[in-house]
Amino acid sequence: MKQFLLQEKYPLFTLEVEKRETSFTSVDQIIAFLKNRIDENKVASFIAVFDHYRHTKSLECGQIDEAILDAKNIVFCFGITLPNPQAMAVRPRSIGVVELKNTFVVTFMEAPMPLANVAMEAWAQSIKNQESLKESKDAEPCYLA
Repeated sequence: MKQFLLQEKYPLFTLEVEKRETSFTSVDQIIAFLKNRIDENKVASFIAVFDHYRHTKSLECGQIDEAILDAKNIVFCFGITLPNPQAMAVRPRSIGVVELKNTFVVTFMEAPMPLANVAMEAWAQSIKNQESLKESKDAEPCYLA
C-alpha cells in the first residue's frame, strides 16, 4: 500500500490489486465486501454507496479517463468522539474503488484517528485474498475488524 500527498495537501492511501490477486471480479463485489467489514465493526457506521462513474458519465461536461471502467465510493463514519465543531470537516470517511483493465485501485484519505487508518488499511489489504499469491509468513493482523 502506498501513502502519498495528492496536490501536496491531501494524504492518501492507495492500493493497486491485480485482478489475479483477488477473487473479486467487480467493483460492486468489493464494495459489498467493504460494507460487510463496516457492518462488523463496532464503531463504524455505513452511510451510502456513491456511483461516481455513473454520476460523472451522466453530466454533459463529465470527463472520465478512458482507462476507468467503473468507480464507486463507500461512505461511512468512525466518529467515536465529537470534540469540537471542526471535527465535522474531516468526516465522514470514504473508500474509493476503481476498476481498470487488469487492476482494482482502492484509495482513501488519511483519517485523523489512527485506529480508523489501521482498520481501513486492513480492509483494503484483505481484498488481496488469493492465498496462492500471499506469503504464508506474512499473516495480516486484525485491527478493529
